[in-house]
Amino acid sequence: MEPHSFKKVIIGLIFSMTLLPSSSSSSAPCNFPAIFNFGDSNSDTGGLSAAFGQAPAPNGETYFHAPAGRYCDGRLLSDFVAESFGLPYLSAYLDSVGLNFSHGANFATAGSTIRRQNTTIFQSGASPISLDVQLVQFSEFHTRSKIISKQGVFHKLLPKEDYFSKALYTFDIGQNDLTAGYKLNLTTEQIKAYVPDVLLQLSEAVKRLYDQGGRTFWIHNTGPVGCLPYVLDRFLTRETQLDKYGCGSPFNEVAQYFNQRLKDVVIQLRKQLPLAAITYVDVYSVKYTLISQAKKLGFELPLIACCGHGGKYNFNNSLRCGGKITVKGKEILIAKSCGNPSVRVNWDGIHFTEAANRWIFQQIASGSFSDPPLPLKMACHLSKDGAMNKFR
Repeated sequence: MEPHSFKKVIIGLIFSMTLLPSSSSSSAPCNFPAIFNFGDSNSDTGGLSAAFGQAPAPNGETYFHAPAGRYCDGRLLSDFVAESFGLPYLSAYLDSVGLNFSHGANFATAGSTIRRQNTTIFQSGASPISLDVQLVQFSEFHTRSKIISKQGVFHKLLPKEDYFSKALYTFDIGQNDLTAGYKLNLTTEQIKAYVPDVLLQLSEAVKRLYDQGGRTFWIHNTGPVGCLPYVLDRFLTRETQLDKYGCGSPFNEVAQYFNQRLKDVVIQLRKQLPLAAITYVDVYSVKYTLISQAKKLGFELPLIACCGHGGKYNFNNSLRCGGKITVKGKEILIAKSCGNPSVRVNWDGIHFTEAANRWIFQQIASGSFSDPPLPLKMACHLSKDGAMNKFR
């Protein structure tokens, strides 16, 4: 080999190693300087609010004491993830006013799906910001961050270039792809039939981020949608479809099918992306445990929305949390918050309370529900039987 060619190989290997997650044999916790999140309302910190108007009060009442772009009384799982690394809460990419993106950005919007929907947000509630659009936004953010940093203008408000390879990339999306099928009156089997295509698109998204330098991925599976008041109120018709905890079995069956296929996809991605540390997080089991053992864990009424109005589940799709009616020219808040969200599981029929999110985060952060079973703080490390040892 010519000396100059050998030099190029060495330089290339050194560059690759700078992007390579460390082995799990190391006990050093990960030091993520930034987080980039992709998802739906379970992790949206203001994207949909920036585009279509603020999530109304009493959203945000517990922690922020005012609406804060979140469909929750307080913090989301994504907020607790950021807190755990000493980072500020992620700002929504779509929110342009007075924000700092030096520690990452949030591309999630409420109503987002993995697969683009052939409908509008006004017809079905599906966000136009599907995962492929979120990826376009990330690419634009990455490219423009480089340009602006070189110009020296506003560079302190954007991530440093090496942050993109050192960052944690989080995913919490897929729930709306499943409920979209029920809105179209599809059967359980028909929804299962399109799950592989949905997950193919998720897989491609991870690969695109990998190609742009992403190396650590934390991927949540989808929760037990059959335990959501929104689903129980809107889609369920027969008592025989309820399990012993009151959740809709057919809907949870679809979620579990989605999750098993997602786990298979993650296994394949590990083979295809040898320098990536990819963690599959079983959020479904954690959430179902919370709902099925609510009383034992200090919670109550897990299937009843804290903020809402009317019906068996305190949920009315036409008058959601914060909903008002006009009486004699005066607006009156009808869909109010319950007295104590800190002991409730469900916030508004669709989303969890801050108290529930905190408990869920504590479980998943430990690594007990992860594959590989590594704590969140060790997510940058490849498992011992993974690609790291093969690379070495």
